[in-house]
Amino acid sequence: MTLTRRSLLALTSCFAALTVAGGWANAATTSPDPAAPADAIKDFALGSPDAKVKIVEYLSFTCPHCEHFHAEIFPKLKADYIDTGKVLVEYHEVYFDQMGLLGAMLARCGGEMRYFGLTDMLYDKQRDWAAADSVDAAVVELKKFARAAGMDDAAVDVCLHDQKMAESLVAHYQANIAKDYPGDTFHGTPSFIINGTQYSNMLYDEMKKIIDAELAK
Repeated sequence: MTLTRRSLLALTSCFAALTVAGGWANAATTSPDPAAPADAIKDFALGSPDAKVKIVEYLSFTCPHCEHFHAEIFPKLKADYIDTGKVLVEYHEVYFDQMGLLGAMLARCGGEMRYFGLTDMLYDKQRDWAAADSVDAAVVELKKFARAAGMDDAAVDVCLHDQKMAESLVAHYQANIAKDYPGDTFHGTPSFIINGTQYSNMLYDEMKKIIDAELAK
């Protein structure tokens, strides 16, 4: 999925005026406060903190290309490099729409311990919730993932109605983009920053060559 500077500004306005039936992920009727505690939001990572190669993945939970990456490529990356301590992968979430924001809020409901398991469910069942006819229908599906992860509906309701969290996530996402992709340099998901160098979506063999070159340095 692609995101230009123009669409990023439109997305900011969309979140600023967002009013969702039932109050789901209501990002308030004013622009996200730049002073919102965006720095309190943590980007979760898999792998050894001492890994020689760090990959920052920009992903959207509603992006079909991201789903494909996590279904077909990520398992190989995890087995070959993450589980062996050679690579650390840090997730930076991108929100193209309110469904993507809801998915991120659900993934974060259980904290870091449940985050990656819920992320896997969001991608495995992407068609069931991301393409739902309504936000309420999507929430029904999201609660199924939460129950499977050992969370109850009441806790999930609190998470998905957390307006301040929604605002902080959007502010954090915008800060990440501004830092890593100044100007109009960010164009879509999945995107990768491997040891400081930007890359667009790629096949596993291409990523493997880049990683091996970094490990050889």
